[in-house]
Amino acid sequence: MSKILIIDDDHQVCRTLGKIFTRMDHMVELSLTLKEGIDKVSTDDFDIVFLDVKLPDGNGLNAIKHIRGCSTAPEVIIMTGEGSSDGAELAMRSKAWDYIQKGGSHTEFKLSLARALEYREQKLSKIQNMPINKGAIIGQCRQILNCFDQVSSAACNDLPVLITGETGTGKELFSRAIHNNSKQSQSDFVVLDCTSLPEYLVESTLFGHIKGAFTGADSDKIGLIKMADKGTLFLDEVGELPMGMQKKFLRALQEKRFRPVGSKKEINSDFRLISATHCDLTEMVDKNQFREDLFFRLFSINIHLPPLRDREKDIQSIALSRMEQKSDLAEKNTCTMSQDFLEEIQMYEWPGNVRELINTIDLVCSKAGYGSKLFPHHLPEHIRASNIKKKFKTLKNKHTQPPDPFAKEKMHQSKLPFKDHLEKTKSAYLQDLLSGTKGNIKESCKISGLSRSQLYRLMQQYDLKGI
Repeated sequence: MSKILIIDDDHQVCRTLGKIFTRMDHMVELSLTLKEGIDKVSTDDFDIVFLDVKLPDGNGLNAIKHIRGCSTAPEVIIMTGEGSSDGAELAMRSKAWDYIQKGGSHTEFKLSLARALEYREQKLSKIQNMPINKGAIIGQCRQILNCFDQVSSAACNDLPVLITGETGTGKELFSRAIHNNSKQSQSDFVVLDCTSLPEYLVESTLFGHIKGAFTGADSDKIGLIKMADKGTLFLDEVGELPMGMQKKFLRALQEKRFRPVGSKKEINSDFRLISATHCDLTEMVDKNQFREDLFFRLFSINIHLPPLRDREKDIQSIALSRMEQKSDLAEKNTCTMSQDFLEEIQMYEWPGNVRELINTIDLVCSKAGYGSKLFPHHLPEHIRASNIKKKFKTLKNKHTQPPDPFAKEKMHQSKLPFKDHLEKTKSAYLQDLLSGTKGNIKESCKISGLSRSQLYRLMQQYDLKGI
């Protein structure tokens, strides 16, 4: 039995679809607002979410990525009363499963649901049957678990993978995890940092060269692409690959054949490519700083790594793992963290991400000495300064926030049953809407996103008058 959530402010749509899906032996829950729906997805497990576009408190299209980012990553089926090509395109780019207009038949909803569930069952069975070796990667937060699922999927095929994310988020670690769980794992994992070489050396480094190809070429040299034959070539910071090399590399990637510098003979290399960058390659393509055809080849599979500031629950685990690692290397007890120290490292934003956290742990353990308890005082000055500014800012905002004149009324409302409170809120919203537009129905529909029929029905329901 699958679990389905319907997010739509139209009671009739919710009731109709709820009955249809219940008859299909599925569990169904309903939400009349976007916030309520997102809260449910964040706290419960759903397989499929049917999501309306125009909701009283937001646009459903803007919520797709958030919903897909939840721990169970439910499939999202967009439904709209007024379809548009731009909305459909945005839905597909956000990885929605389908885009359905409400005016269609019930059969269309049933078929879309059935296909989405079939796809989901197949996807989950593959993930469950393919446990991955995570290597040195630490993390249990929702975002990282989603990345592990993508690693598992990428390891099952030979498509190019592009790993994106801020500096220090662990792009090379995830690249190695893909390699180690793939059929290429018995061959070499060859790394090229595209920022580390001057442009005139990139071609010979990648393709190799023969003796006498240029001044200083005293012997034949095998390039990294050939070294990665039957294995994986990892291009770190691929956005720095010179434009002049991008066309040549694209051909090598497509044909698996290339010519070493100075040679007249092509050679083969059956390599798997994984690339990484902290740059926005789409923006670079728009500015003609990166070839569009190469970008689309690299972007076959994209894994985006979250910054450490969005992984607060993982900070302690990463810090403890690093301290245990240091203890094993030193064969003696390492430091322990005080509660104050833990709170400080969880408060800091870590612009350098995991790499900065690990380097900081190494530094403070060395500074404190083996067997010491770590206190905030051991942290670098810039971290403590950043945290104290954040504390004062929070305290200032708390003290300067004006008193709420409606606090008593809100307290009274919070004691109402949820359904009554929701109805009262909707009635107040509609009264303010009609008052602000002086009862102009057309303007009210434009502001609220409601159709004319929906607005008239709600006005009748709450005994409101227009002009």
